[in-house]
Formats: sequence, C-alpha cells, structure tokens
Amino acid sequence: MATEAAGGAGPVPVPPASPGGSVPAPRTAPDGPGNRGPQSVTRTRRSLAFLFLLPALVLLGALVLYPIVWNVVRSLFDSSGDDFVGLGNYGEMFSDPNIRTAIKNNAIWLVVAPTVATALGLVLAVLTERIKWGTAFKLLVFMPMAISMLASGIIFRLVYEQDPDRGVANAVAVTVHDTFAESSAFPKAHPRPRSALEAVKGGAFLTKEPVRAGTNVLLPLVGVAPDVMPDSAKPAAVPAPGKDGEITGTVWQDFTKGGGGTLDRVDPKELGYPGMRVEAVKDGKVVASAKAGADGRFTLPAEADGARLRLPAENFREPYGGINWLGPSLVTWSVIGAYVWMWAGFAMVLIGAGLAGLPRELLEAARVDGAGEWQVFRRITVPLLAPVLGVVLVTLMINVLKIFDLVYVIPPGSARDDANVLAVELYNTAFVDGDAGVASAISIFLFILVVPVMLLNIRRLRRERKEERR
Repeated sequence: MATEAAGGAGPVPVPPASPGGSVPAPRTAPDGPGNRGPQSVTRTRRSLAFLFLLPALVLLGALVLYPIVWNVVRSLFDSSGDDFVGLGNYGEMFSDPNIRTAIKNNAIWLVVAPTVATALGLVLAVLTERIKWGTAFKLLVFMPMAISMLASGIIFRLVYEQDPDRGVANAVAVTVHDTFAESSAFPKAHPRPRSALEAVKGGAFLTKEPVRAGTNVLLPLVGVAPDVMPDSAKPAAVPAPGKDGEITGTVWQDFTKGGGGTLDRVDPKELGYPGMRVEAVKDGKVVASAKAGADGRFTLPAEADGARLRLPAENFREPYGGINWLGPSLVTWSVIGAYVWMWAGFAMVLIGAGLAGLPRELLEAARVDGAGEWQVFRRITVPLLAPVLGVVLVTLMINVLKIFDLVYVIPPGSARDDANVLAVELYNTAFVDGDAGVASAISIFLFILVVPVMLLNIRRLRRERKEERR
C-alpha cells in the first residue's frame, strides 16, 4: 500500500504493520557532518558554558589561587626572601608567645562567638514572632549590621571606658553596685603623723589610748579636698560632756581653707565628717558603735567606757570604679560581646526566615496534644530549624576566624597582646615587624584553619540537595 507525496511525487512506501497492529518508528539518519544529534548539542552547551565561566575562572585564579600558591612558596623563605629556610618559619611561628596567645584566642572566638550569636538570634527570632511590633524590633536589632566594624570598634571602645563618667558599661556597673553597697565619701582621709589615732591592719584607725566615760574625744583627720566634701557636711562642733557614762566626741576635717586654725582643735571654718562610723573595741570585739552627724559629733553608750575607739576601714573605702572590661583577663570576652552585638541581628533575620517556613500544623498539633511551649521549642522548632541554624553557625565560624577590625580597635595598648588573634598578628608581623616569611606562614596556617569549616559547609549543602531530590 502506498500514498502520494505532496507536490505529485512518486509513491512513498509505508512499512507493513507489525502483527500487533502497531507501526514501527522510522529510523533516523546517523550522526554526521550534516546531522547534529543530541550529543553534539550537549557538547555545544558545555563549550558555551565554559566560555562564559572562563573570565570568572581567570579572575579566581589570579586573585585566589595564585596568592595562595605564592604564600606557600614565600613561607619557605626568610624575611628577605633570599634564603630558603624550609619549615623554619612555621617553627618560629609556634615558638612565639604572641602567636600562641593569638591561636588560643582564635579558639575561644571560634567556640564562643558563633554559638552565642546563633543562640541569641534564635531566641530573638522566636520571641519577635509573638509580638505585634516584631518587624520594628527586628529592624532595631539588625541595625548594627549597617555599621562598619571600625565604627563599631570605636563605639565599644567608649562603652568599655574605665571612667564611669565616660564608659556606659561601668556607669551601669557603678550604679548597681552603689545601690547595694554605698561607697565612702572620705576615701583619702587619714590622721596626721602625731595624732591620737594610729593605723592598724586592714585600713582602719584606732585610738592609742582607751577612752573614759564623761569625756569628749576629738578625732581629727585630714586628706579630703574641700571641694569634694559631702554637701551635707556642716561646721564641726564640740559636743557637751556625756551623761550617765556616755562618751561623746567629734570627728572632723582638721584643716582650715585659706590657712589659719589650730591643730587638733575644732575651728569655726572646719567641717565635720557626716556619716563617719565610730566603733568602741574591747579585746578585739566591738561593744558599741555610732555614726557621726552632719557636724561630726557622735555619742557612744556607757559600754564604751575603757574601750579604744576605731574608725573602721569601710569609712575609707575607695569608690567603686567599675569593672576593668579591657584588662588582660576580660578584654577578649569584651570584644566578643561587641561582635555578638553586631551579628546577633544577622542570625535573627536568617532564623526568622526559617521560622516563617515551618509547617504550623505540626506546632499546633503538638500544643493540642498537651506539649508546653518549651517542649514545642526544644523538640519541634529547633530540629526543624537545624539546616538554618547550621548555615548561620558555619557562616559565623568562617567570619570569626578572620576577625580583625574589632580586635585591632577596641583593646588599649596595654591589653592588645592579651586580645591578639591571628589576623591581627599577621598584620603586625608583616607591616610592623616587616617579617614577610613568618607572616606568610601565619596566613597559610589561618587558611588551613578555614578549610575544614568550608568543607563542612560544602558537605552540608550537598546533603541538603540530595534530600531535596528525594
């Protein structure tokens, strides 16, 4: 059987039907110069893709691969680059105490900073979902990310200032401390060399002789500048003799502004020490105590007869100056606090995006089954957010291994070595000390530290793709 081709051509043979009634498909011509099959199309696409990727590969090789190879080679030569020293620079690197401190601090950064920032971001993301103005709160927390590391370092250098009048952190610390333990108003007060008082262990002052009932005891002190005397201080006065065995006395500033006055005697222009505590001590035990009034006068009961009077050390305690945030023991933790302040908002935004994609029916089903909010958070929310938490954690780990700006700006010169990290040590070795060989060794060591974290991130991404394909 045949059919006529279009345009009057001769008959075209039609293959006979198979026994089952189906017609076999016509054979295609083999691939050749005039026929482009699927394989040649695939090759063309790959060649075109390679051509588009070639500029990026060239830049990657020039800006990444070449510097890495050059640094490896440079780390095997001395500081001048002329003499081959092999692994000598690496040995010198690990024998340097500053570099060992930097490695220790990098380990602290790697463990603490990403963990705290991620945990804080998780808590903030969960909490902001429950408030109406959550978007505004997220914007406020994320705002530090808009500030450069250098500017943040300058801000926190001021926050951690030791002077409470300048440093916000110590202003808060001093306020809280003084709320529960008020500082003394007379930290510099002390008796004159030939006074009736003598210094004893612990910073207190004790009368040389016991006191007797019915007498006035004068306790002159000096050392407090007139302009820092309490506003409540009034001109000192001598009390009337005590009655019924009482002991009276005056503790005052034995100094007349502008000169004049008589030593060891209360003069009209001299001020009393308000609130000064006076104790009567017998056999090492306090038998009575009193506080001086605004004019410095005090009264002790008859039990003080025969005792020695003591001005305890609490009267002369130095004002609380706050916490030494940038001292050797706390400087690294303080800088980590600044980093968390910056990057907690980044973690919160990413985790918040993950929270928005959680299946709400699972959360509601758990609550219907009687699970509390903590159980829902720990057993459902956190496991479902594990991929997002992994992204945030690994990203921050890579970031802290290269931390430089905050560590370079915040610590003062006296604590800079205690806060040292590898990136800062690399800069100092290369540009301050001028030792390019050891600096190259540090850079290679830092690169080796970053590689495992990057490989971990790549494995996680591949695992997620496989799970998506399933």
